Amino acid sequence: MSLSPFEHPFLSGLFGDSEIVELFSARADIDAMIRFETALAQAEAEADVIAADAAEVIVSGLSTFAADVTALRHGVAKDGVVVPELVRQMRAAVAGSSAEKLHFGATSQDVIDTSLMLRLKATTEIIAARLGHLIDTLSDISARDGKNPLTGYTRMQAAIPITVADRVASWIAPLERHLVRLDTFLQNGFALQFGGAAGTLEKLGDKAGAVRADLAIRLGLSDRSQWQSQRDGIVEFGNLLSLVTGTLGKFGQDIALLAEIGTEIRMSGGGGSSAMPHKQNPVNAETLVTLARFNAVQISALHQSLVHEQERSGAGWMLEWMSLPQMVTATGSSLLIAERLAGQLDRLGADTE
Repeated sequence: MSLSPFEHPFLSGLFGDSEIVELFSARADIDAMIRFETALAQAEAEADVIAADAAEVIVSGLSTFAADVTALRHGVAKDGVVVPELVRQMRAAVAGSSAEKLHFGATSQDVIDTSLMLRLKATTEIIAARLGHLIDTLSDISARDGKNPLTGYTRMQAAIPITVADRVASWIAPLERHLVRLDTFLQNGFALQFGGAAGTLEKLGDKAGAVRADLAIRLGLSDRSQWQSQRDGIVEFGNLLSLVTGTLGKFGQDIALLAEIGTEIRMSGGGGSSAMPHKQNPVNAETLVTLARFNAVQISALHQSLVHEQERSGAGWMLEWMSLPQMVTATGSSLLIAERLAGQLDRLGADTE
């Protein structure tokens, strides 16, 4: 057992996804926050909210900025969020009169939520690419074995003969729908968070809309009015993740059941047993079921996080920090495991020879 099997020294051999875990590292989070502050200074200079030379000094100072992570940890313990201490360190790196223009008009949640959106967009591009590749792999299996006979089961009882193509189609079709959903979300689902102290951008006056629109373009995010207490977009994204892992769980469960009977599947690379050396356990198939159930449970936490009181919540917001990164990592890991499992399927269907 461990606090996070996704980063554990040996459990990560089963659940790990180093590419996605890195995007939720402290370094990636801080880098995304620096991107926000740099782009904000440039957008505000473009709109004459701050002087152009001040923006240049900010951009230059942040280009070599390295955060003191120990001080950030102490700051979070005191403030509940990382941004006050991070901005203090950034301003020290910028120095001079320009330092006070850094973070102008923004608030902690703007920085944290926008960092999250930048990293979620990057992870979704990875997930979508893997999903497309898995669909191709399963399609190749159907082309190879699709005409082979397979026993159809309804309610866990043998029913009538079907073909491998029939079963594989039930795996591929929902994955194709999920890919469309993810591609649509990539187009406009990841939005800039920029609302200031209470969501009104009061310090920017009539230039608020122009600055927000420019900032969104610079960061490659959608331009949307503040959504700091409106978390439905994040929950919708979490639902998409659970749809993906749920479908992969169905794939894993089907393979595990085929392996139990053994007459209609030929696999390689199963897991070993310390007590029974003759066994090859369907480890990858079982892990897909586990991760599907894990994400289904986390969905309830995200729905709880929808309850944000008034203009900003601490409790609901922090609940996201605990649940969403694990859901994303579980999804990425599931796709890696599903690809490995598909590669172990040497033959599906009954041998007719």
